[in-house]
Amino acid sequence: MMNRTVAWLAGMIAAFALLTCVAAANPPGHPVRIGVLGVEAPSFDPAENAFARELVEGLRQLGYTKGRDCVFEYRSALGQPEAWPAIIREVLATKVDMVVAPLTQPALEAANATSTVPIVMVGTADPVETGIVESLAKPGRNVTGLAINAAEIAAKRVQLLQEAVPGLSKVAVLWNGNIKSMTLAFQNIEQASPRLGVTIQSVRVASSDDFEKAFTAIQTGHPGGLVVLYGPFRGNDLPRVVEFVALHKIPTVFELGRGIGGGGLMEFGPDYLPMVRRAAIYIDKIANGANPATLPIEEPTGFQLIINLKAAKSMGIDIPQPLLLRADKIVE
Repeated sequence: MMNRTVAWLAGMIAAFALLTCVAAANPPGHPVRIGVLGVEAPSFDPAENAFARELVEGLRQLGYTKGRDCVFEYRSALGQPEAWPAIIREVLATKVDMVVAPLTQPALEAANATSTVPIVMVGTADPVETGIVESLAKPGRNVTGLAINAAEIAAKRVQLLQEAVPGLSKVAVLWNGNIKSMTLAFQNIEQASPRLGVTIQSVRVASSDDFEKAFTAIQTGHPGGLVVLYGPFRGNDLPRVVEFVALHKIPTVFELGRGIGGGGLMEFGPDYLPMVRRAAIYIDKIANGANPATLPIEEPTGFQLIINLKAAKSMGIDIPQPLLLRADKIVE
């Protein structure tokens, strides 16, 4: 853990140094061709696609005008993760100057597809541990950008459930065992469980076909709460999970933006959209000749907790006041 902390601090110091010289940067004088990988949104229309809106605005703040200084080649997986290899080949075939890859699987697939075209990742989980980069301070390869220490955050979600549900002794964890970053997150929860005083029920899925079996396992196991480690699944998988926990009144904590709307109890994690806007800094640096191998990777330092009081009431849960006071947003 100490080595991880030292690496994180080094990365943050270097990232701050990166930000301090942003004001001197300008568009390079020719259109920059940017390949953008979309997870679900069908188009790059900023009016309908929040990722596009934040990325375009981040570049605008640095002096880039869409269509004049930057041209986007957008391809979306439309919620079908198996489509990533073909989509990335298609983007690379357009001879883009760089690729922007959201979340984890697209970044992994892009890194596997090219070792020369710069890749700016956004919200990728544990890139050092998954082998995408060598370190946060010095990525050492063609990949840089913004990452999330998802493994450490995962155990915090268990703690939040304990605070919300006093006396909680058993927690189920729904996770995709095919994804290394998720394996790391689950292992972190397992390692923390003796200290937290809870028993962990592992509910592992590998595809959309596994969910009915997973739901049955959760019902049979009678956990007092559930942690959902999201994706990558198909587009309709997450709504199925949210519907299940709401129907069976299972106190559940999701990643930020993944479950409150459908009746989940809590969400916790870093705010993703500001990371998208900050990705513009990396795009600008690379467009002006910077080597991604030397651009330090940034991790968010702020996290948001959202509590759904309406869901809590339907589950018969009285959220303790100290936890409510720490919430960034309360849904009533």
